[in-house]
Amino acid sequence: MTGADPAAASAQKPPTTWRRVLAAASLYFAMVFAAGLVLGPVRVLWLEPWLGRTLAVLCETPFLLGVMAFAARRAPSWTGVASDTISLISIGLLALCLQQIADLSVGFGLRGMTLSEQVALFSTPPGWIYGFDLVVFALAPLILARRSKPPQSET
Repeated sequence: MTGADPAAASAQKPPTTWRRVLAAASLYFAMVFAAGLVLGPVRVLWLEPWLGRTLAVLCETPFLLGVMAFAARRAPSWTGVASDTISLISIGLLALCLQQIADLSVGFGLRGMTLSEQVALFSTPPGWIYGFDLVVFALAPLILARRSKPPQSET
């Protein structure tokens, strides 16, 4: 047998709809944001006074990256999103938009920060680390889905 029937393969896995992409992005965002809600107070209340802001952010980053890796792999598969490039990039970018809306809301509401104060944080070493985390967050669905796919055998 030379391969599966393309019509049968498409009947098994329907094409990704934007509704599924939005669901995957929302799930991805929710998992990572929930981790951030747990880790953030630990960083701010316990680590920052002891280690300083930069080292505290560095301590938090590996945990966030681990949650991102888990969520970036699971959210697309749990919502049935095909692993095509456009869908995976869309998941990362939509999740990033949701994350920035939530982050700004927390900054305004809980921390009493202005927009200019929040933007100014990106010019500090902790802000650079955070910026790196945001880039990884946006790209993780694409990068990790590509790495976790089994190689296609030519038979």
